[in-house]
Amino acid sequence: MRSSYKEEDVILLLKDITGMVEPQSTEERERLIQSGKHYSEMLPIEYVPTEKYMQIYEASLEQYASVTANAVGVLSDRIYETRGSQVVLVSLARAGIPIGILIKHYLKFKYHIDVPHYSISIIRGRGIDDNAMHYLLEHHDASQLLFVDGWIGKGAILNELKKDISAYEGVSSEIAVIADPANVTELCGTHEDILIPSSCLNSTVSGLISRTFLRSDIIGKTDFHGAVYYGNLEDADLSYSFLNAIESAFSLENCPDTAALQGHGINEIRSIAAHFDIDDINLIKPGIGEATRVLLRRIPWKILVDQHYIDDPQLGHLLRLAEEKKVPVETYPLTHYKCCGIIKKLADT
Repeated sequence: MRSSYKEEDVILLLKDITGMVEPQSTEERERLIQSGKHYSEMLPIEYVPTEKYMQIYEASLEQYASVTANAVGVLSDRIYETRGSQVVLVSLARAGIPIGILIKHYLKFKYHIDVPHYSISIIRGRGIDDNAMHYLLEHHDASQLLFVDGWIGKGAILNELKKDISAYEGVSSEIAVIADPANVTELCGTHEDILIPSSCLNSTVSGLISRTFLRSDIIGKTDFHGAVYYGNLEDADLSYSFLNAIESAFSLENCPDTAALQGHGINEIRSIAAHFDIDDINLIKPGIGEATRVLLRRIPWKILVDQHYIDDPQLGHLLRLAEEKKVPVETYPLTHYKCCGIIKKLADT
């Protein structure tokens, strides 16, 4: 699979389907998803954001690189302590890829080890890429594999992982993430809902690859799940500038969370669903990363922001996107998250 990443940073166990799938507009994809078509059978049209939004992204990256770097360091320390030097990083494409690279680089920076890093696809409702898993187990011991993602919102992918990995003896369903405001894994950099700047953009901060794709007319029984390389966006590629900004803030000493988070985020999601009479919790996307994704590639109904964070600079990019897309922003009391995106139910419009 082509990408703008160096092969020594990540091996993508994906099928290159560039040119085989016609990307669709956000509106068309949302209509098809809500009428029953699976999201993995379509790809979005990706674009370069507005100049104003990119200015906010650059400012956010400069301001919060050290916060992300600290979380990467805390997480990498925990990985080294629990898994040792023989760990094999397996990031979940695509949001997990830059995080996997950062962990790989941090382990080299502090512990002077060079661990393998692969990326594979896992799709909610469709499962993990079995062909990619077989490839990994042909090359590495099951106990070495450690899954990596960017953040946990509700925990849907973690639940998918637990279900799928039960078929692979010796492989842990544990997942390592930068931020876990849902409070479902201890292998995280922080339980705070922090801004991870890579969540602000799509392929232009993820090696110019699409989200993963699975449709039987294009992905055969022996193929890896697919992805597209967006070569038309090469001039806008910020994948390594993001990595370099975070790595420039790496430190040998990191500051773990001191406050313990109570309860689980999913309970808060159910409460939101009840309050707004939403019968499908998949329409609720909690946390900075997930709410940003709603604005970037879904049709949002509204954005909820906890009143304590309405003026927080970490939400500057999100509020800018909401303004550009004319999406209402409401204050709403949140405990685990600073904000939450809600997808519009098109049947109601």
